[in-house]
Amino acid sequence: MSARSGDSNGDAAGHAQSPSAATRTLIMRGSRIDSRELFAAEREIIIAHGEDAYRLRLTSQNKLILTK
Repeated sequence: MSARSGDSNGDAAGHAQSPSAATRTLIMRGSRIDSRELFAAEREIIIAHGEDAYRLRLTSQNKLILTK
């Protein structure tokens, strides 16, 4: 199973994507995605959940912080 990352319509907050934004395919093993695949070269991603946008950040101590 795979999950697609990226959206040609912009991010969940309605902002246009930067020209460097790309669509990626992520590999899921069961219900598991490796965080290294999620973050790739970024330290922060936006997760769209219905009408809400959540920010998932990777800290300098390699911890995850999810905020709305």
